[in-house]
Amino acid sequence: MKKQEIILGIDPGTQLMGYALLRINNNQPQVILMDVLKLTKEKDIYARLNMIHTKVCELIKLYQPSTFAIEAPFFGKNVQSMLKLGRAQGVAIAAAMQAKILVTEYSPKKVKQSITGNGNADKDQVWKMLQRTLNIEEKPQYFDATDALAVALCHYYQTSSILGKAAVKGLKGWDEFIAKNPDRVKKR
Repeated sequence: MKKQEIILGIDPGTQLMGYALLRINNNQPQVILMDVLKLTKEKDIYARLNMIHTKVCELIKLYQPSTFAIEAPFFGKNVQSMLKLGRAQGVAIAAAMQAKILVTEYSPKKVKQSITGNGNADKDQVWKMLQRTLNIEEKPQYFDATDALAVALCHYYQTSSILGKAAVKGLKGWDEFIAKNPDRVKKR
């Protein structure tokens, strides 16, 4: 990882989109910003998608993140909700790709596992761990903001370790990592 990097984390949604920016300076994560975009005042789904695209483009222009991490939609029973959430996620990803920023997607379980050590942790447990880890005092009004911060911190954790980097590249464990990186193996 570079000496200083900025990660844009997104928790996609059709009512609220959480976003957070995390600066990594000499391997020390620091919160730059954590907030939500409220989409409920707009009834038209396409207008909401435009608001998401505009906000992500604005964040990219203002903060110039080097990487973009987004939470993957969880699988629910309501197909219409899944479609809307997938569109929201797609629009945010398209904004990052348009800016030529590396995009990485994490499942909600992976994010919770990275932050708390428990893939089934609730939102309050995730928040409390973020609060301790990043020395945040004030609790945000919406968990969507803390979810976005958790996605950004998860990305940092996943890309700052050798095995984490392997997982982001799609490797399944040490055996595959060694097979693809024989030059990294020291023989005694």
